[in-house]
Amino acid sequence: MKHTTTLRAALAASVIAAVPLGAIAQREAASTTIANDLPPVDKAFVQAASSAGSTEIDAAKLATKQSQDKDVKSFAHHMMVDHMKLAMQLKMAAPHGVTVPMNNSDPSALDSLKALHGKEFDTAYIQKIGIQGHQEAVQVFQKEAAEGQNAKLKQAAQKALPTIQSHLKMAQDLAAKKGVQP
Repeated sequence: MKHTTTLRAALAASVIAAVPLGAIAQREAASTTIANDLPPVDKAFVQAASSAGSTEIDAAKLATKQSQDKDVKSFAHHMMVDHMKLAMQLKMAAPHGVTVPMNNSDPSALDSLKALHGKEFDTAYIQKIGIQGHQEAVQVFQKEAAEGQNAKLKQAAQKALPTIQSHLKMAQDLAAKKGVQP
């Protein structure tokens, strides 16, 4: 009889001890599930938008060092400021449990610029980052604005799209002014 009472007490203690751990595990699983349940179109948007923005910021920093042209430097500064704001807006729009990468620049885009200086740098920066990068970003933001499933991310894309389109126009105007072929 004593053995049964001890066994029951041990069993009760183990059940009581397991309950809080189970509750914690369920909360952790729920937050992970929320992130994993983000529709593929929204996941792709978060990744592509954060990468594009991070690349813009890092390329703009390079431009402030490697360009000698005041117009290119001015454009780069404008891109840096706007893309930092856009990155914060994206982070704020992301659902709880979804991580928005903040330092995920495209290494191939940056590596292609690092060895260049002066006019060579300006041409490559305007073509690859200014024009091509913004053309790709416009497509990414348009797709989310049209097809996004998460309301906050879709709204963030719709709100940011005019800024991204304006950046593309600025880059095209800069290319025309500097005689750079798109």
